[in-house]
Amino acid sequence: MAICVIGAGSWGTALAIQFARAGRPTVLWGRAEDEPERLARERVNARYLPGAEFPPALAVEPDLAKAVASTEDVLVVVPSSALRAVLTDLKPRLRPGARVAWATKGFELSTGKLPHQVAREVLGPDVPVAVLSGPTFAREVGIGLPTAIACASPDETFALELARSISTQHLRAYTQPDIIGVEVGGAVKNVIAIATGAADGMGFGANARVFLITRGLAEMVRLGTALGAQRETFMGLTGLGDLVLTCTDNQSRNRRFGLAVAKGKGMDEAIREIGQVVEGYHAARAVREVATRLGVDMPICEHVYRVIYEGLDITRVVETLMGRAVSKE
Repeated sequence: MAICVIGAGSWGTALAIQFARAGRPTVLWGRAEDEPERLARERVNARYLPGAEFPPALAVEPDLAKAVASTEDVLVVVPSSALRAVLTDLKPRLRPGARVAWATKGFELSTGKLPHQVAREVLGPDVPVAVLSGPTFAREVGIGLPTAIACASPDETFALELARSISTQHLRAYTQPDIIGVEVGGAVKNVIAIATGAADGMGFGANARVFLITRGLAEMVRLGTALGAQRETFMGLTGLGDLVLTCTDNQSRNRRFGLAVAKGKGMDEAIREIGQVVEGYHAARAVREVATRLGVDMPICEHVYRVIYEGLDITRVVETLMGRAVSKE
């Protein structure tokens, strides 16, 4: 079955390339007015994913209605802030029996809802849904370096078919039924990555980095289980795996944002230099609101929020976190 990828940023392009590389007919659609024509002509996304050429099975379609009507499955790869609008736009264009997946990470800021909850509200209960997530950088997937990801869905058949149709000798996909855990991991890890980037930017050392990662994982587990996720999900690819990747490599936009903030750059300046959406910037506020509503203790995420939105000095964060009362791990 053919698949349509909505969103021609770095991650959307990389996933489209991977599906096509695996032999699945793939259609890529991007929102910018001149983008589809340029991608079709150059057969590479020079702006977001240079060096990753399009396989023959990847087509570019400038017309959204045609792109969706020609495929059985649709994969949405947009920031969480745009997910509801994109799904609303897609709904009347979906062909009968179509299935919808996304590679969107983060809570919806205005409602505190996870992507699968937004999808259910927009698409209804009968459309099969799934999420693709895990420890992946777009550039490495695009050029075919070894990678593993998870395809999560309450529909076991959909998850399995997605996993099989994206897998190659360089990418291994696993199925996962816990869509809540996968989505919570994808949201929280971006906030913790800002914290580790800031700590490294301040020169706090490897010990501090590992402290933030491990206690960040504990915060992720607390929030996830409060929302109904399975604890063991966070020990896998979309929990610990994605957290370690995002916190330790400078391909991570969220980590680079933390590094920039530690150097004294303003929030707007840091985002402008990165040049793409920094999901953790918005996730910090959404995670805090959800954690507050549920009464979940998340001190690292709380302090990232205060640095970003209240101007708290980073050195004060260290004093506060290290000065907390002794407790069980």
